Amino acid sequence: MTAVAARKPLSVAGLHRLVAVTVLGFASGLPLALTGQALQAWLTNEGLSVSDIGFLTLVGVPYTFKFLWAPLMDRFDAAGWWRRRGWLVLTQLALAGALIALAATSPRDAMKAFALLAVTVAFLSASQDVVVDAYRTDVLDAAERGLGASLGVMGYRFAMILSGGVTLIWTDAVQGGGMSWPEVYRLMAWLMVGLAVFSALLIPGLPALPPAPPGVASAPRSPWQDLLGFVAVVVAVAVGVEVTRRVGQPAADAVLAPLMAGSTMKPALQQRWSDLLALFAGIGFTLPLVVWAARKARFDPLLDGMRSYFAIPGAAAFLLFIILYKLGDAFAVSLMTPFLLTGMAYPAAEVGVVNKVIGLWMTIVGALVGGTLMFRLGLWRSLMLFGILQLVSNLGFWWLASGGKGSIGGMLLPAFDWGFVKITAPTTVDGALLAAVAFDNLAGGMGTAAHVAFQMALCQQRFTATQYALLSAFAAVGRVWVGPMAGVLAESIGWPTFFVVSTIVAVPALLMLLWLKPQVSALDNAGQTASRS
Repeated sequence: MTAVAARKPLSVAGLHRLVAVTVLGFASGLPLALTGQALQAWLTNEGLSVSDIGFLTLVGVPYTFKFLWAPLMDRFDAAGWWRRRGWLVLTQLALAGALIALAATSPRDAMKAFALLAVTVAFLSASQDVVVDAYRTDVLDAAERGLGASLGVMGYRFAMILSGGVTLIWTDAVQGGGMSWPEVYRLMAWLMVGLAVFSALLIPGLPALPPAPPGVASAPRSPWQDLLGFVAVVVAVAVGVEVTRRVGQPAADAVLAPLMAGSTMKPALQQRWSDLLALFAGIGFTLPLVVWAARKARFDPLLDGMRSYFAIPGAAAFLLFIILYKLGDAFAVSLMTPFLLTGMAYPAAEVGVVNKVIGLWMTIVGALVGGTLMFRLGLWRSLMLFGILQLVSNLGFWWLASGGKGSIGGMLLPAFDWGFVKITAPTTVDGALLAAVAFDNLAGGMGTAAHVAFQMALCQQRFTATQYALLSAFAAVGRVWVGPMAGVLAESIGWPTFFVVSTIVAVPALLMLLWLKPQVSALDNAGQTASRS
């Protein structure tokens, strides 16, 4: 009751902070499709082969390794007015320059230069993400984290609609504006310049850094020492990846072979389980190796951030909870399009309208509703309520796969043109499909808002970039590593059972949340106390 009662109405300064994190969420999402969907469309338009386009999907690798250089963005941050702001302006202006250079390079005539520039855009975009996440965590009061997280998600989604959807219409010679892809990328570059101006002049300043906690080095250090430490960490990661490939994978195959002998499980699924075991073994080997290398090279920006995080009561359990909270959701959503198109035989137009358009808007609504409710509920109650809703939403697809299709009628969706998407003729929408997708995206948006707010609550201001980058890497485990094996699992056990499994997978996070209630409540109460101070 005390944490809820202590929450204050939103002030003008609070509104300013929320507007800032919304715009920065937009800035964070804008470059993502420019190295993904939009880039692939450009390459296809240029007549590149599918193999070349497939190779260039690797330009997104920097997004998965941003935690390696995040400590440097904590270590070399400016003070006063330019704290976090300096890195924001620098990365956004650098992004604008890289996009202009990319627009001036022909992917057909200068493939290597084009690929290098695309990787540069992805690296700068991932670096901007580090700073945006850190700034959002630093600037928001504890009571504002839920709504701030939801508004950041909303801005991010709108940016992806623009760079990944509207751009495709702009370049359509028949139904769109007929722009060339270089023109589109130059336009996106100028938009990044505008966002840099916003970051330089219009975002709120940050509070002063708290004093260094006990055990954290505060004496001046050589920048070369920290750069050397960064190189040592990168080498340690490379060694860990190679050892996992050469030793961990064969070892995982050997361990599971006796257990799988005589099993009716398909070989492809057996291999996926082996891959998953090798992955976790590789993580278990690589993380201690990284810590050892950081200690030997005295890479204090990383070590201090990790020491500060693990000083939190329940820190290791929180990392596991971060992985588990969205795991069931990741399982179900990873195969949603093939489930609806092939498993349920819905027409492509109906799936596109319901799953891609209505579903996207429901995610945004869910994030906004979740953030608003967090003002009243507090962190622990929000995580529990939204986690239960995420779990139940998976049962909606079980019901759909078990005979729910057509059971509650339907509706006729008229033709429309919203600028970024349109249908040229009226489309029939199944009521069961609409209900299942709408509920899933609404619950998922609410859960995402609470999940992001929880990660923000775990970060300390001195190490926000380092700690948030680490937490977000753990949060991506379900989406990146569990999702790929879901297809083989669905094929092996059928869609209805698959969605039952995805629901069961969501249960451990809720049980952990019950166990962690005192620690999560303490985080929320500590944040409220700091906000009032």
